[in-house]
Amino acid sequence: MNSIYDKLTTLDFVIVAGYLVALLVIGYVVSMKQRKKNETLFLAGNSLNWYSIGFNMWGTNVGPSSLLAFASIGYATGIVAGNFEWYAFVFLLLLAMVFAPRYIASKVSTMPEYMGKRYGDSTQNILAWYALVKILVSWLSLGLFSGGVLVRQILGIPMWQSVTVLVIFSGIFTFAGGLKAIAKVNVFQMILLIVVSLTLSYLGLQKLGGIDVLIAKTPSNFWNLVRPSDDAHYPWPAILLGYPVAAVAFFCTDQSMVQSVLGAKNLEQGQLGVNFIGWLKVMALPLFILPGILCYALYPELGSNSDLAYMTMVTNLFPSGMNGLVICVMIAVLVGTIGSSLNALSTVFTNDIYVKKINPTATIQDQIKIGRLTIAAGCVFAILIAVAIDNIKGQNLFNIFQAVLGFLAPSLSVVFLLSVFWKRTTKKAVNGTLSWGSAFSLFVGVLYLWIFPADKYPAWPHFLLISFYIFAVLLITAVIISLTDKNPEVNVSDETDIPKTNKKVKFLFGLLGLVIVLLYLIFNFN
Repeated sequence: MNSIYDKLTTLDFVIVAGYLVALLVIGYVVSMKQRKKNETLFLAGNSLNWYSIGFNMWGTNVGPSSLLAFASIGYATGIVAGNFEWYAFVFLLLLAMVFAPRYIASKVSTMPEYMGKRYGDSTQNILAWYALVKILVSWLSLGLFSGGVLVRQILGIPMWQSVTVLVIFSGIFTFAGGLKAIAKVNVFQMILLIVVSLTLSYLGLQKLGGIDVLIAKTPSNFWNLVRPSDDAHYPWPAILLGYPVAAVAFFCTDQSMVQSVLGAKNLEQGQLGVNFIGWLKVMALPLFILPGILCYALYPELGSNSDLAYMTMVTNLFPSGMNGLVICVMIAVLVGTIGSSLNALSTVFTNDIYVKKINPTATIQDQIKIGRLTIAAGCVFAILIAVAIDNIKGQNLFNIFQAVLGFLAPSLSVVFLLSVFWKRTTKKAVNGTLSWGSAFSLFVGVLYLWIFPADKYPAWPHFLLISFYIFAVLLITAVIISLTDKNPEVNVSDETDIPKTNKKVKFLFGLLGLVIVLLYLIFNFN
């Protein structure tokens, strides 16, 4: 499947080469400036403003899986994947109003450090190792895998070669520049992504003859966000109950996502950045889902190969010369996702394990050195796991991503929600949920994805519902442990100095909430 490669001209190769060189130069320049200021790689010297935070979080969130998978779901089932972007508003609001003020007030650089301040070293230690596993699997490896699928579609080379090339480039960039370089580049890269994807949707609509023709050529249920409870792919109870479990863990507790907010100049800039990513997510329909629906109307012969929808549109609609730009966008989203993940991985390992346990007197130079070694090790692990994920059969790309996240999320969601909303939560409950609770959740995940795969064993409930059931079991168990603990060690942090949210932030979130409600009303009466 290398038809796009066959269409590449000398101009395309020049564009791609120039883009790669520009990325490395930016990484090097930022790295030199940081060295002069004696900054670490990790939190960009707390210098990020709202648009850098918003674009960087979005760049971390919008991996190649979004481009491929949303188009794939658009082709197969219509706009239902919009739920994963628009329903996220609730959890972005939770991050901005509840979690971010606490994180920033506690002056931490990682999520394990935050929980360590509340429950002590043992909690920080368990969460640090769990965070490393989560970043490696759900961010690095899945991002890399979906990038590998893209490169395989473009160049027709095996998965292991695709992911090796991708990870080496992303690794070199992160190695050089850290979070500040990633944040700077993501602003430019995400604007490029918006331009290219909107152009693709525009060209598709032009070729088809407009929105009216598109609606006439697609089934009516393609335009409904809420599907019936017996829907085979995305029943409404699964999304309503299961998605929040992954979303709390993803948006409110995940180092890769939260790190941009921790690097904010102040709380207001952090909150405005979270609000900005909410507005960017509103654009998911024209940017990511519409190209897939257009592909359904224009190229129905794809059939079950819906994973090819985005690249099919690119190959058929873009003139030569623009294909190089598309490859740049693919590189952009990859460097954004993998770069942020590698940076988060090195931050957690360096701060929560190396400085805390191995070398408490480490200088900033020591920390940067260890951070870079961690990045190199993360690259190797990510390649191995990405090749393993390539062997999961019977699931589309997006479902693999959501399922893996769904099995990693329950214990994190339980622990962070209880810690913030219920003062009676004890250390024993937190540590138990993070250790054996996580082991139980991951065991069920391995059964579902590899040992008794859902395509062969239809008795499984929807993967989002499985995630919700695991969350409910862990939540009830944690509450029981807390209530029956004979020597309760509860939250020791002082929360009297949590900064207040200003009126501008509240107004913008109110406005965004209104837009989301209107979108749900518009796309549920077809």
